[in-house]
Amino acid sequence: MIKKRQLLSRSNPVLSEKALQDTQSIPDTSTAASQSMTVTGAVNKSFLLGLLMLSTAVWSWLNPNPTFLWMGALGGLGVVIVCVFKKEWAPWLAPLYAGLEGLFLGTISAFYGSLYNGIVFQAITLTMAVFFAMLFLYKTRLIVVTERLRAGVVMATAAIAIVYVLNFVLSFFGIQMPFLHQTGIVGIGISLVIIGVAAMNLLLDFDFFEKGEQYGAPAYMEWFAAMGLLITLVWLYIEILRLLSMLQRD
Repeated sequence: MIKKRQLLSRSNPVLSEKALQDTQSIPDTSTAASQSMTVTGAVNKSFLLGLLMLSTAVWSWLNPNPTFLWMGALGGLGVVIVCVFKKEWAPWLAPLYAGLEGLFLGTISAFYGSLYNGIVFQAITLTMAVFFAMLFLYKTRLIVVTERLRAGVVMATAAIAIVYVLNFVLSFFGIQMPFLHQTGIVGIGISLVIIGVAAMNLLLDFDFFEKGEQYGAPAYMEWFAAMGLLITLVWLYIEILRLLSMLQRD
């Protein structure tokens, strides 16, 4: 039997190592209160959120509007922050996040698509290819989520987040961090590293699905886990979109 401490130690930055532990003090008031989280349930929720995100993305793609961009980006971020502290609200917040993020993705995809022919289809294809490649590596245990791997991925993700926040703050003063958004070998190399880190986060998401079931987390954590996976996929897609735009500009 896997020890409780081991189960709590595997997660990504959104699906934090305290996520499963915190649920023990939160009652499940849903209709499935007598049930626990399962991998199958989390996978099904992921498909539902993906379809919801796709529907709003298509709509905003056909009706691009800057308002959708900011509504999706800032609204989605706000929903994630609330859900981190109120995990029992995940059955309602996760679909809301998916809908908002679809507005963001559809609008930004329409923007890139207007500048670079075929770039959106390429980005979607590559994102799905990376997803299934990482799923294969995880399921075959060619890559095992160990303590060292998890710590490395979390540290790398945190470092990237800090750089993005710093670049956002500096942009108000007309300053951009060098190479972060520039073409050339260095800029492309940095983008590839970021994509690699995003891909490694998928392994942590898959691991959370399994550990949530083994730990007997409440059923609402299926929605929380599914939202975490969606966050990683959105990040991966945006980074691939940026990389492809760099390659087409060169």
